[in-house]
Amino acid sequence: MHRHRKAKIVATLGPASTDAATIESMFRAGADVFRLNFSHGSHDDHKARLEKLRALERELGRPVGVLVDLQGPKLRIGTFSEGAITLAAGAPFRLGLDATRSGDQARVALPHPEIFAALQRGTRLLLDDGRIELEVVRYTAETAETTVINGGVLSDRKGVNVPGVVLPLSALTDKDRKDLAFALTLGVDWIALSFVQRVEDILEIKEIIQGRASVVAKLEKPAAIGQLEPIIREADAVMVARGDLGVEMPAEQVPAIQKRIVRVCRRLGKPVIVATQMLESMVSAPVPTRAEASDVATAIYDGVDAVMLSAESASGKYPVEAVTMMNDIIVQTESDPFHAESLTVHRGQAQAEIADAIGLAMRNVAELLDVAATVAYTSSGHSALRMARERPQVPIIGMTPKLATARSLALVWGVHAVLTHDVAGVSEMTDFACATAMREGLAISGQTIVIAAGMPFGTSGTTNLLRIAQLGDASSEREAAFVETSSRT
Repeated sequence: MHRHRKAKIVATLGPASTDAATIESMFRAGADVFRLNFSHGSHDDHKARLEKLRALERELGRPVGVLVDLQGPKLRIGTFSEGAITLAAGAPFRLGLDATRSGDQARVALPHPEIFAALQRGTRLLLDDGRIELEVVRYTAETAETTVINGGVLSDRKGVNVPGVVLPLSALTDKDRKDLAFALTLGVDWIALSFVQRVEDILEIKEIIQGRASVVAKLEKPAAIGQLEPIIREADAVMVARGDLGVEMPAEQVPAIQKRIVRVCRRLGKPVIVATQMLESMVSAPVPTRAEASDVATAIYDGVDAVMLSAESASGKYPVEAVTMMNDIIVQTESDPFHAESLTVHRGQAQAEIADAIGLAMRNVAELLDVAATVAYTSSGHSALRMARERPQVPIIGMTPKLATARSLALVWGVHAVLTHDVAGVSEMTDFACATAMREGLAISGQTIVIAAGMPFGTSGTTNLLRIAQLGDASSEREAAFVETSSRT
């Protein structure tokens, strides 16, 4: 089973996609990585979903990636005695640490000392996803007097955003630390960190994880954009979380920021996911709007590694249809000749390292000889990532002896991950690569493939060998028969 596309799909599981049959249908429809959103549901809920994913993986013989999304800090106001109030533009409004009193027309609790520690005169506070805007006039360590800039109805426990301010708090809350520890016991592949403001946030979680999972930096705070390249260099992958980013930044700036993030990720060879409201109307409708289809296609033209479904697949009425539609949009977009041209135009300069040199050479050979597929023997996944960075027009077969690596590569553009045994020499490597390309339906007898590997074999970070092989000789036919027999048993 292989996808007839290069970009990947991340699908969120939730109440609408909990049973095994729906999960399998979503995978067959095109989901490559499944997201467990720890902002909702219990540990038992997530464990049950993960067990179904691993059972599906065993049944189909294909690696399935699992991404856990940590909630991150949630900054909220307190409650009102009447449940809600209406704020008029120009009116004064007070925020304070004291949560013992219910809010009223003049004040409400804001039980977050970190916010008061970062305030300045003129600081903007956005409430309820930016629907209400306040400007700080005076402040102390415990209170803030504000003027309402944009008014409206304000009700209990609405969220608070402080755009343009680096708040003195960790991206990991106590809840996140417990969730992270639990997720690591489950053996998940990716951990998405919310509320990233600075590179130190990435270093903190990587110190905890110690290589047991890869880290996705969710870019949803304007402060992170100011440290964009250092954050991307430290992260293993990046998610463009356009929801919160669109609250704290003017909406008209978000498309340019998205393109900037994608280009930096592509230049540095880090997987990048575009998320939030991609097919939002499919939460309640069986088809998306034309604007949503165009939004997905634009991300694919930009060369993103993956696009993500959130509520569409977690709580919507049409989870399988949403995955199917996402798959169809990607396939259609990648079939456009302009897609290949767009990827070439935005390809960044390779780094002066052996893995990049091999990846660059592989792409050039693949284009010159019109090969059927490329093969990357990889232990850590690094060589496959560097090849994916080049965005070749043919599939990359990521052959690895490590199941964790195969699962993590499910997120990477163009990579078809295959779990394999360690090879002992160049001849065995070549035969097995040819056999795998045929068995996986990515090449046929008589076609050519390009193989990259490292010598000595089985050692991470040693990619230094490029080999061109033609399928159909006697040794590869024998190996193909052996592999087919082994797969059946």
